[in-house]
Amino acid sequence: MSSRKIAKIETFLVPPRWLFVRVESDDGAFGWGEASLEGWAEAVEGVFEVYRDRFVAADPFNIEDIWQVGFRGGFYRGGAVIMSALSGLEQALWDLKGRVLGLPVWQMLGGKVRDRVRSYAWIGGDRPNEIAAAAEVRKNQGFTAVKMNATAELDWIGTPKAFDEVISRVEAAKAQGVDVGLDFHGRVHRPMAKQLARVLEPLGLLFIEEPLLSENLEGLREIAGLVSSPIALGERLYTRWEFKPVLAGGVVDIIQPDLSHAGGILEVRKIAAMAEAYDIAVAPHCPLGPLALGACLQIAACTPNHAIQEMSLGIHYNTGGHDLLNFCTNKEALTPIDGCLPVPEGPGLGVDIDEAAVREADKDRHRWRNPVWRTSDGSFAEW
Repeated sequence: MSSRKIAKIETFLVPPRWLFVRVESDDGAFGWGEASLEGWAEAVEGVFEVYRDRFVAADPFNIEDIWQVGFRGGFYRGGAVIMSALSGLEQALWDLKGRVLGLPVWQMLGGKVRDRVRSYAWIGGDRPNEIAAAAEVRKNQGFTAVKMNATAELDWIGTPKAFDEVISRVEAAKAQGVDVGLDFHGRVHRPMAKQLARVLEPLGLLFIEEPLLSENLEGLREIAGLVSSPIALGERLYTRWEFKPVLAGGVVDIIQPDLSHAGGILEVRKIAAMAEAYDIAVAPHCPLGPLALGACLQIAACTPNHAIQEMSLGIHYNTGGHDLLNFCTNKEALTPIDGCLPVPEGPGLGVDIDEAAVREADKDRHRWRNPVWRTSDGSFAEW
């Protein structure tokens, strides 16, 4: 046990839609984390009122104990809001501990198993020529893999024309020399998801993501039995207990826990170890900011079954010129080269934050909200 105590826990609403966490101890040591939950930042920030009452004066090195109290101590537990707050706090504690000891988090978790981390970025566009242009941009940025939406519509049963449009968009991206993952966003109903998964199989995709929502285990099991394309999901699951039935159910090949939602660095490392026992790969979800990505890279460095890392850049979700490097002063740590990100060598998360810029940005506290999508018939659509 260290002699230092947590002196303050601060939160910052940083454009475009991030929530940064800063923990400082009584001897001036500090650490940063990211508790971003898109569209719900104010709710997550409210959790920190409770966490300040609980953890100011606690030993910041006792990360596991703080996590257990933060998770179990309120009787009601889990869910996106509480788990995002706990994730950001946990990341900041690891960053603080690493900075005090002069060690990257991956070193404290057992040492690295790789020297670089393959990454991918999202692309958008409705028409093949738009997809091709976006894929070319990502390739020029240093990526060898991209992810894109499968389809905008939520029809119950697909048509040959609809399938042809999906295939042509994928082929346009692959023609730029990049590998492609396809995200269904859980927006496709089971009958169409079955058809679309079969039609896409010959394209050799990196994965099909959320062909159905993760609560539909029986439908996912059916699709898994129909195709050999790797099935990925998990960005909407929190803690090892929510991943447990998915892993045991034989419905997934790649899990995608989000380190800013699923419980933080050590919790995702535990989830990854569970997945390893089932021969399932890990590819953390991360359409967020620099601190979330830094946390993901700590897991990537020390996790044998890590496959690929998502990375968000400025054109992701129309962020208005804000990209993940805006508040990061060591930009080289988060810049892809030949399709890969370097394993961070700096202490803690390996990401250096411009504190003055964060405090200035917090003055214009963002009010980002998820857009609401509707299909051509006017009905609500999944994200």
